[in-house]
Amino acid sequence: MNEKLEKKFADCRREFPHTENTVYFNSASYGPFSITVKKAIEDNINLRLAADIDDTLYAFTVAEELRSDYAALVGADKQDIGLGLNTSFGLNVMAFGLPLPRGSEILVSDIEFPAIIYTWRAAAERFGYELKFVPAKDMSFDIETFKKAITGKTKVLAVSYVQFFNGYKNDLATLSQICRENDILLVVDGIQGMGTEPVDVRQLGLDVFTSGCQKWMLAPQGCGFFYLDPELRRKIQPPFMSWLGVDWQMNFTSLFKFDNPCFDSTRKFELGYYVVLNLAGMKAAVRYFQHLGIENIQRHNHRLIDRLAEYIKSNRRYKITSSMTPLHRSSIFTFTCDNYKELHQEIVKRKIILALREGSLRVSVHFFNNDDDIDKLLEVLDDFSKR
Repeated sequence: MNEKLEKKFADCRREFPHTENTVYFNSASYGPFSITVKKAIEDNINLRLAADIDDTLYAFTVAEELRSDYAALVGADKQDIGLGLNTSFGLNVMAFGLPLPRGSEILVSDIEFPAIIYTWRAAAERFGYELKFVPAKDMSFDIETFKKAITGKTKVLAVSYVQFFNGYKNDLATLSQICRENDILLVVDGIQGMGTEPVDVRQLGLDVFTSGCQKWMLAPQGCGFFYLDPELRRKIQPPFMSWLGVDWQMNFTSLFKFDNPCFDSTRKFELGYYVVLNLAGMKAAVRYFQHLGIENIQRHNHRLIDRLAEYIKSNRRYKITSSMTPLHRSSIFTFTCDNYKELHQEIVKRKIILALREGSLRVSVHFFNNDDDIDKLLEVLDDFSKR
């Protein structure tokens, strides 16, 4: 990393007050707020407290900007991006909006995050689909097993970009190719990769990519975005409808007009008025990713993880439980030991925040972390291994 880029990361780190006394490795759960995000939210609160201007159009302006922002980050067109409340919002638009034949098979992994499972299980029960589980291999989604599970009735594969519990990054390019060859729609839960692992939805040929922004994107809880392939979008029937799903031409002085056309964009699937505080926080947070670049964030995070992984490999007390191969690694790193719960308690005592998931300690490294943070964790691990 060159000197100019290093300075960018250092400057961004100073935007996060927690870094002064806490090591935060838990963005896979939810991200910390920066000073900039806090100020953006407070500014909007103060605007509403004053209530001395009509700021009705503020939300629409910021929402339009955010659609462009997220489109640029994932290689999409602004018209293909909608704003939602979380990852599940986009999943539900697809699961309950696209008419599929009764008896259609929806393939999911048996180690998938519950957001995918429960959404598609409910759709299967309502519309008569079959939810089929693809057995994992070595705690990861196995492409060969997936290929064997495909039948003439298979219509959808719903999968995470990055697995929440061990950071395994799925090979979306290969999955997309298989899906296209078999006329299967590829629906991706992107939340654990968005912001740290590059993705180009059009180049990859994804049909749906949906992500909450409260984790790695460092925005408030209760906000997210979703991408719909334009051809697929035209086939989806809105599973719910809002008066803001139609085009008012920003003219709210003729609200007795009941024949406005629906938007021809993904905006049609957004639900009602916006949570404006979330929009303010999202707009502030997305600037970090525009400023640093997701590819640079990925390299920064992986370099820090490499330091941690080298130590784990050198200490027989610990075992890596996440993939370190270039194709499948991510900004989530997991490891374990015989008494991992006790180790976790010791780590938290030292003001290092990370999570336990499925028998491992999960370390979520982000752009505000640095070598000092890794050193502090290594010190705890070394002390613990000598007991």
